[in-house]
Amino acid sequence: MRATALEFRLRMLILVAIAAIGVWAPWVGPWDLGRRISSIEWLALQISRTGWVSFSVATPIVIVFGALLAAVGMVLRVWGAAYLGYSTVHHADMQAGAVMAAGPYRYVRNPLYLGGWFMFAAISLLVTPSGALFIMVFAIFFQFRLILGEEAFLDGQLGEPYREYLRAVPRLIPRLHPSLSPAAAQPHWLTAVLTEIMPIGTFVTLAIVSWWYDNELMLKAILISLVVSLVVRGLMKALIPTCVFLAAAPAAWGLFHLSPIRSMLIGLGAALVARALMPRKQADQDAAPSRPPAA
Repeated sequence: MRATALEFRLRMLILVAIAAIGVWAPWVGPWDLGRRISSIEWLALQISRTGWVSFSVATPIVIVFGALLAAVGMVLRVWGAAYLGYSTVHHADMQAGAVMAAGPYRYVRNPLYLGGWFMFAAISLLVTPSGALFIMVFAIFFQFRLILGEEAFLDGQLGEPYREYLRAVPRLIPRLHPSLSPAAAQPHWLTAVLTEIMPIGTFVTLAIVSWWYDNELMLKAILISLVVSLVVRGLMKALIPTCVFLAAAPAAWGLFHLSPIRSMLIGLGAALVARALMPRKQADQDAAPSRPPAA
């Protein structure tokens, strides 16, 4: 049931693949996002059929609901990342240091995964109902396996102090009145905002872009926020390969008039080549908080 080390290392890629399949929903029909009914429209239609409100009123209600989901996801992701730190949140391997009991980690053990679920729920409103079901089922299942793997790892590394933390703080349902005293920790808000652009972009999409009532535009906004998030993270962690991507992708698009997707793939390939040619650095030996990274 627990995720393997390989799954943990590839967690971002796996989650992106789950979301992409849900958006594509090949079982629905040909790739034509403009002609598909989104879950926003479907839910609004179901509400209007009850006779309580009209479709024109139900649609804004669903949009506001989606914006609230995205807002909760954004707050949890940014808050958790601010206290945990960039190097731990986005590290390829699980990390263990001292027990983190500050910020949101006093209320719930996995604020980052919980925030991720809220973000996926908000994104699911932009795809077909069956695609939304696919995203939520597989994303929740995969991330829950990651949680079990992380907890087993930390239990083995930290022992009784971590077991006490497990007994004091719930796994996923936040405790409104934490039993732990706040630990000394300095949050890094700017870094957290820069590295959590994806949930912020999801909130902006549901809160602002959705009022254009253009589902394809909303999906493009989500995609842009994902690309920007990856670029920002790359500039912080792998400067040279990311700069190669930023040079190759626009060149492929502007000089050779390739599609944006093909241009990004070419840029990604160039970045991977640049990364492979770079000399390997010594592994980072800095101590990290006990919380493992999350996608």
